[in-house]
Amino acid sequence: MKRLSALGANKLKFTEVNNPSLPDFLLHDIQGYEHSFPTGKATLLCFVKEDCPTCNLVFPIIDELSKNDSIQVFALGQTTDGNHLLAKRFQPKAPILDDSILKVSFAYDVETVPLLILSDSKGSEADRLVGFDRNEWQTFFSRHFPTTSVSWSELPEWQPGCGSLTQDPVIGERLRAESENSPIRARRIEIGAQDDVHEFMFDQGFTDGLPVVPPTPDRVVRMLQGTRRDPHDIVAMVPPNLAPATVEKVAINALLAGCKSEFLPIVIAALEAVCTEEFNGHGVFATTMGASPVMVVNGPIRHKLNMQMGMSALGQGNRANAAIGRALRLAIRNIGGARPGGTERSTFGNPMKFTMCFAEWEERSPWTPLHVERGFDASDSVVTLFAMSGGPTLIVDQSSHNGRHLANSFGLSLRAQHHVRSHRTGDALLVVSPEHGDTFKQNSWTKKDVRNQIQVASAVPLAELVESDEHAVGIPRGNVANMSEEELKQPIPKFASSDRIHIVLAGSEAGMFTAAFHGWASGPMGSIPTSRKIED
Repeated sequence: MKRLSALGANKLKFTEVNNPSLPDFLLHDIQGYEHSFPTGKATLLCFVKEDCPTCNLVFPIIDELSKNDSIQVFALGQTTDGNHLLAKRFQPKAPILDDSILKVSFAYDVETVPLLILSDSKGSEADRLVGFDRNEWQTFFSRHFPTTSVSWSELPEWQPGCGSLTQDPVIGERLRAESENSPIRARRIEIGAQDDVHEFMFDQGFTDGLPVVPPTPDRVVRMLQGTRRDPHDIVAMVPPNLAPATVEKVAINALLAGCKSEFLPIVIAALEAVCTEEFNGHGVFATTMGASPVMVVNGPIRHKLNMQMGMSALGQGNRANAAIGRALRLAIRNIGGARPGGTERSTFGNPMKFTMCFAEWEERSPWTPLHVERGFDASDSVVTLFAMSGGPTLIVDQSSHNGRHLANSFGLSLRAQHHVRSHRTGDALLVVSPEHGDTFKQNSWTKKDVRNQIQVASAVPLAELVESDEHAVGIPRGNVANMSEEELKQPIPKFASSDRIHIVLAGSEAGMFTAAFHGWASGPMGSIPTSRKIED
């Protein structure tokens, strides 16, 4: 052991013994100044945390040594707020270094605080103390700092230290992974050999009510191969808890949902979109109307992943469609905390809260694809998120043979969205079947034409939307009390503007139907459809 002996009040000498060097480090103090170790002279490293009574007991003793010019004293605090409290409480001469990310504490294998480590000028350990034992501390000080005055009799004979924050299982796993340069930082949960892993996942609340794929470390690593992004990049702050979603956490939820690694970029892009202020995820997840994200995928990635855009595009049977939509919902649940009975307060729930993701059949459509309409290049892969509270419901029209008649059918059917007497609220997403698309194509009807005709067909005189003795739902009478008869005759379309009607094409070649998703609240006070480019 390398020991330190006193030669006088301000001089220290080491007796050389082969002792391994302590890890180097560079930390900032609470004023922001850098301090590095080794320092070029004898140094006392003191690992402390503010909420530890024993650390508070010994802190003044440690700081007393700062008066000795021949030794550098560093207090390494484990929490940022705690460091400032220690500084305010003791006003020490010794700098308090911020080790709140705990990398130095982990490198030094700190199990208990206070921990004192004395080093020589080259950074090799000379002596150490753990916790507080009065006899051990007296011996330590008489050996190394005999001129230091301490009233030992006023101190307790013994007082236990506190566990270092590095011993927290969650923090310890993260620090161990970082030290091994592993992409996995998530806490690992051990289960008994006789436990059923699937039942365990149910018990822990990690599922949406259906079985999930256990996220073992090797599976998570494989999932992360689906993106070039750093596993520890923060994708978004997920409402309602505003919890940080790293790429790794998104990958874990994608794995739970049954995704393949190549699905991961869509899930990441979708989560980014949902967590924007425009989409208003907090409102979407918390509303009693049961709104849920509907995902529409465009671009080359549809074919790369063999996504369903034809028969059963909105239903079961395609892994990519089902798993990608489910992964988004599980991420919102497990990272953001949106769970039924908590902040998620849907009156009835909604099957779309399990999953709803499909691809637009761009090649079969007579119109510009959705993502190009929204400003992206045709060669881009894009996901667009809509907040929908109902659907899909079928608009069945097997009789219309021109664009006007068919658009009129859409308009009349959409009048029932939310309530037939409720106008100018909400968006609508229409998924037009190929056969209905052909009808519009034959008459050269554009999406704009369809939207405008829906507004015409769904319009009713203002007077019909005013509350009455027979109908409580409607515009309050007081709002129209001063209007003229002519003003009350003005037609009011269903939607506040035609751009609240969104149109894509998907579905089987057979069937003269169009699927309608009914939107939640629209605009800045509700949710605005949001698109994100999908990046590897």
